[in-house]
Amino acid sequence: MTLHGFLAIAFAAALSGPVAARAQTPSAPTAPATAKATFAGGCFWCMEDAFDSVPGVVATVSGYIGGQTKNPTYEQVSGGRTGHAEAVQVEYDPARVSYEKLVDVFWHNIDPTQKDAQFCDHGSQYRSAIFYHNDDQRRIAEASRTALAKNKPFKGEIVTQIVKADAFYPAEDYHQDYHLKNPVRYKFYKSGCGREARLQELWGSRAK
Repeated sequence: MTLHGFLAIAFAAALSGPVAARAQTPSAPTAPATAKATFAGGCFWCMEDAFDSVPGVVATVSGYIGGQTKNPTYEQVSGGRTGHAEAVQVEYDPARVSYEKLVDVFWHNIDPTQKDAQFCDHGSQYRSAIFYHNDDQRRIAEASRTALAKNKPFKGEIVTQIVKADAFYPAEDYHQDYHLKNPVRYKFYKSGCGREARLQELWGSRAK
């Protein structure tokens, strides 16, 4: 079992009583139109943290995408039995932040040279991928990957996938905003998994 899985299951077991659903605040009629972007970069706790700090991001949701099983559970996905990847779905305001910027944030928060893994977590459920929602997102993602391949500050082939988004299933409530609800456990996992050290090694001062 990975460190990520151990901490997740331990925290879930510690919860008493039913887990309340996340409150959904209705959008005001005058709210600007938003768009969705979906990224897989290993541990979804870390990817939520990375995008939550980006101006123009309205919300982030941890979940599962790219698999065959409907309504998968964390135990199924983390066991590699469903084909899904851990991912974060980002709701953003295109008037405040571009999709290009979100893709750039994504690159600088992953190791694009690891196949079917990210840092200490191994298995296809931790693969890195950009799941595009339309042709514009596909074009931007592919152009970004091509540009990175030409100017990457590290050695190694880029193996990050670019694939069409299919059904996205939000993860269990205890996974959402994990970095805010459980900062000590989150920092222990992130450090213990070697994520920060490897990002610094790959990107240097450009690490997000």
